[in-house]
Amino acid sequence: MRTPLTLVLYADQGVQLLDLAGPLDVFAEANVQAGREVYRIFFISEQKRAVTSSSGVGIVPTAAIGDAIGKIHTLLIAGRPNAHQVDFDPQTVAWVKKISPSCARFGSVCSGAFLLGAAGLLHGRQVTTHWAVATELARRFPDTVVDEDALLVRDGRLRTAAGVTAGMDLALALVEEDLGRALALKVASQLVLFFKRPGGQRQFSRKGDATVAGRSALQEVQRYIAANPAADLSLKVLAKRLGMSSRHLTRVFRAEVGVTPASWVQSARVSAARARFEHGGLSTKQVAAETGFPDINAMRRAFQRLVGITPAEYRRQFVAQKSV
Repeated sequence: MRTPLTLVLYADQGVQLLDLAGPLDVFAEANVQAGREVYRIFFISEQKRAVTSSSGVGIVPTAAIGDAIGKIHTLLIAGRPNAHQVDFDPQTVAWVKKISPSCARFGSVCSGAFLLGAAGLLHGRQVTTHWAVATELARRFPDTVVDEDALLVRDGRLRTAAGVTAGMDLALALVEEDLGRALALKVASQLVLFFKRPGGQRQFSRKGDATVAGRSALQEVQRYIAANPAADLSLKVLAKRLGMSSRHLTRVFRAEVGVTPASWVQSARVSAARARFEHGGLSTKQVAAETGFPDINAMRRAFQRLVGITPAEYRRQFVAQKSV
């Protein structure tokens, strides 16, 4: 590319600072590694006045949405913690709707997808967003396919990223698109980033954790399961504990909790294993034994289904680091 690409990140009041600063640093580093201005970078907001981030830090936009900055190649919308709860300014929605068709690429970081949805840009699209608001995005825009596990989704000219730090993954992917793998690797190395992060959002999400629900008797047995993951938690044993037949327990459990007793037991055991890995000090084999899995292979299958990565990968990423 001989002519710099105009790259715009839009953010408004309450922006999650890393949704904005993370991608900006990736693109700025790409300029450094390329040895020239590959990207003309703009931070735009509703007005050219300080934007206060959700962490309280104030940042001043390069331009406002009405300013002339030339043809925009890439437009990204940064998210904010309450984006799923606010009514967007009509002028901003109109601007995003007007400007996006002329961009080579447009997209969002985290909950910035809600602004794209308000502008009618998610119709029939496949997208991702932060796991905590993915269900709400799908409810608000039912003709949109929301991938709750993906870190990044590419759908034609649309690019969307999951929560917060995934904005840097997205920016790095865009650098690779524009400048090639070798330069993107240099950017990742300089910023100490994964070039391709393993797994998806499920490794960070707690949505799959076993949660107590249903009538008091069912809640009592669920608390027992959570407190004793290594115990015999077969359907027969649990039914006897509640004075029910196995068939009746399965029917009541599914109706009031939403899953079978066996599924709830497996989720509880995975939750217990995650907690033990996060505290550190135990081997994978020890964690499997302490949380009721018959062997490491059974725990691996459960982790891959519910968390999206293996226990070994989870342990490497989330184990408590010991000081030397």
